[in-house]
Amino acid sequence: MFWIFSDPLYLLVTVVGLALSLWAQWRVKSNFARFAKVGVRSGMTGAEAAAAVARAGNASGLRIERHQGFLSDHFDPRSRTLRLSPEVHDGRSVSSIAVAAHEAGHSIQQATGYPLLGFRSAIVPLANIGNQLWSLPFFIGLMLAGGQRAVERSGWGAGQILMAAGVLMFGAVVLFQIVTLPVEFDASRRAKAVLAQSGIVQTQEEARGVDQVLDAAAMTYVAAAAAGILQLAYLIMRMQGRDRR
Repeated sequence: MFWIFSDPLYLLVTVVGLALSLWAQWRVKSNFARFAKVGVRSGMTGAEAAAAVARAGNASGLRIERHQGFLSDHFDPRSRTLRLSPEVHDGRSVSSIAVAAHEAGHSIQQATGYPLLGFRSAIVPLANIGNQLWSLPFFIGLMLAGGQRAVERSGWGAGQILMAAGVLMFGAVVLFQIVTLPVEFDASRRAKAVLAQSGIVQTQEEARGVDQVLDAAAMTYVAAAAAGILQLAYLIMRMQGRDRR
């Protein structure tokens, strides 16, 4: 099985995926840091802005909690709880307002019955299992198939079946990543609309800052999905024995 780790194509997929991830993380952190220095005229904290956005979107019963960890902000649809990192929860900056409003946008999605949010929540268990276990059947199958050349000759034996199981499990991860894209973009769209209409964001500079912070955050999901698709395509190709080294 170790030939896969020295395969130039595998290394290329890995390097591209890592580069995309690092680029997206750098972009979101740099934009957050930049606009964390820009205060908002409304003087609202991130927690106050999140509550205001949720109220404007008729998302009642939302709990807002301080949550440890830099940019660990998230919405838990099961308990209707918005957990904000200290920088966002207590901050009075463009960055704090943008991130908090985005997470509150998820609560509006739930309140309005946005279907993709429910679908994403439903496939979380499958994605978690797939993320943790996909490599086990795939590489066991690869060993049973006897490596690259045997895979090309053997057809659908036990090795290929196990490899296919691994591919399907990883496919659940990629499906989650793909579904996440419209969910996150829609939450940002809702957040931006409420921020503009409610007067929480009052100047063009603040509005541009919100756009840049949220657009950068969205790129982390795009990068994750792109890296996942590349890896899934590679696994499918290897399963089918199409290596022509």
